[in-house]
Amino acid sequence: MNSAAPDLTPTNRALAWCLHLLIIGLLVLAVVRAVTDDRSHAGWIVAVSAVCGLVYAAGPVLPGIRRSRRAAALWLAAVGACWLVLLALSPDAVWVAFPLYFLQLHLLSRRAGLVAVGATAAAAISGFAAHQHSFSPAMALGPALGAAVAVAVVWGYQALYRESEHRRRLIEELTVTRADLASAQHVAGVLAERDRLAREIHDTLAQGLSSIQLLLRAAERALPEAPQNAARHVDQARQAAVDNLAEARRFVAALTPPTLEGTTLADALERLCTTTSARHQVTARFHLTGDPAPLTTAHEVALLRIAQSALANTVRHAEGATADVTLSYLGDHVALDVVDDGRGFDPARLPAPDPETGGFGLATMRARTRALGGTLTVESVPGHGTALAAQLPLTPPADTEPEARP
Repeated sequence: MNSAAPDLTPTNRALAWCLHLLIIGLLVLAVVRAVTDDRSHAGWIVAVSAVCGLVYAAGPVLPGIRRSRRAAALWLAAVGACWLVLLALSPDAVWVAFPLYFLQLHLLSRRAGLVAVGATAAAAISGFAAHQHSFSPAMALGPALGAAVAVAVVWGYQALYRESEHRRRLIEELTVTRADLASAQHVAGVLAERDRLAREIHDTLAQGLSSIQLLLRAAERALPEAPQNAARHVDQARQAAVDNLAEARRFVAALTPPTLEGTTLADALERLCTTTSARHQVTARFHLTGDPAPLTTAHEVALLRIAQSALANTVRHAEGATADVTLSYLGDHVALDVVDDGRGFDPARLPAPDPETGGFGLATMRARTRALGGTLTVESVPGHGTALAAQLPLTPPADTEPEARP
C-alpha cells in the first residue's frame, strides 16, 4: 500500500481551505460560547482551543504530512488528543468531530480512516452524554449521521476522482495513439508517394532518356556514311526530349499524361506503337479487340505505362524485329498483351534490380497491376520471344487503393 497521502488537486485545495475555516470557526465558536456563558473552565477552554488550533495549523505547513501516511496519522493523533481534552471541557467541541471525519478519511487509508471515524464518533457521543449527565438515542444520532455522511461523501468523491483520473489517462493515451497513427499514416503516405514517383520516373523519364540515348548512338554510327540518316536520328532524339519534357512537366503538376489528353487509351497505344516503330528498328503493331468500355484514369495510366515499359524492354533488351500490342475488353476486365519475337529470357533467373543496369521494369508493372487488383503474367523462353499479359478488373476491389494520377 502506498504510504503517501493523496496529492491535492485544485478542487481538493478548495475543499481543504473550507475544512480549515470550518475547524477554526468551530473552535472560535467554542471559545465565544465559553466566554459569553461565563463557564467555570472558560480559561482552560480558551487555552486548549488555542493549542488545538496551533497543532492543527501546523499540519498544512509541514510537507511530511502530505508525503507520509504515518506522519499524517501522528498529526491527526495530536489534533485528536487536543480535541478530546477540549471535549472534556466543553460540550460545544462535539461539533469539531464533523470536520475531523473528513480529515481522517482523506489522510488515512480506507480501513484506518473508517476506524478513526468510528472512534471519533463514539468519543463525541460519549463526551456530549457526559456533559448532559444522561444518554439517549437522539444524542447518538447527530455524530453517527455526520460520520455516515462524511464516509459517503469522501468515498463517493474518491470514486469520482479515480474515474476522472482513469478517463484523463485514457484521453492522454488516445491523444498519443492518434499522434502515433498520424505519424504512421504520414510515413505510409510518404512511402506510397515515393513508390509512385519511382514507377512514374522509370516508365516515363528513364525510358525516354534511354530512347534518346539509343537514337543518338544510331546517329553517331550513321554520321560518317549517311549524314541524312544521322540527322533523322538526331531529330527523333530531339522530339523524344520534347515529349519527355512535356511528360516531366505534367508529372510534376500531377496531371493526366499528355498522351491521354483529348484521346482514348486505344489511340494513345496506337500512337505509341507508331512512335516506337519510327524511332527504333522494330515494327510495333497495335490491335484492339472487344467493345471499348469507359476506363478510369488510373486504369488508362497503368495500361499505358505498362505498354511503354514493355516496348522499351523490347527495344533495349529483346532486340526483336516485331512487337504486337493488343488491348482487349473482356466484359468486366480489360487486358493488355505485348508480344515480341526477341531473344527472350528465363523469367526464373532475372537479375536483381540495380541502379546502374536497371531491371525495375517488371517489378514496376506488377506494382501497377496489383494496386488496381489486377494480375501480370510474363511468359518467355530464351530464343523464342516474350509474351506479357496484364489484366485489370474494370471495378477495383474495395480493399485496393487506385493508383493516384501522375
